[in-house]
Amino acid sequence: MSDTSPLIPTVPKAAAMALRVLPLAPISVSLTAYSRRVAKSHPGLFRRLGAFDHTPFVLDPTDLPIVVCLNPNGGKPRVRVSRGQGDGAARIAGPLAALLGLVHGAFDGDALFFSRDLVIEGDTAAALALRNAVDDAELDLSEEVAQLSGPFAAPLRWAMNFAERRTGVCLTRPEEAGLW
Repeated sequence: MSDTSPLIPTVPKAAAMALRVLPLAPISVSLTAYSRRVAKSHPGLFRRLGAFDHTPFVLDPTDLPIVVCLNPNGGKPRVRVSRGQGDGAARIAGPLAALLGLVHGAFDGDALFFSRDLVIEGDTAAALALRNAVDDAELDLSEEVAQLSGPFAAPLRWAMNFAERRTGVCLTRPEEAGLW
């Protein structure tokens, strides 16, 4: 995946190196709590997985030294961040910006797949079910974070929009932010 499209930003190496030494357990706990918040806000997301609602997925941001193992767990998701390959029925790999862009609807998954910016391994039916569920939910992960932040929501939205403009990484749904 070294031939990543120039339109897809990658995480700077210095930032990625920080994840080599940071403890991953607190990140896993935080992402599990966050994913459960998303599950409450978007219950159809996990129902739409159908037969794959207990299927473990490995999300592999190839520009980071970690993988995210997501177990939908029937709508009560568990997330484990680890170093190495991770264990799941399906593995979806690509630069972090591409993975976030897929979630926010900024990138076409088929185009990323055929350009080899996105790699899918394992149970492709499970990966397709996850893609369709995420597409249908029309998630805005930054807005979910902002809603959790109470009185800090407005400055947090400003900071995320600023970061999105500076990095080119899609942190919000394009129609929401008006940036893409």
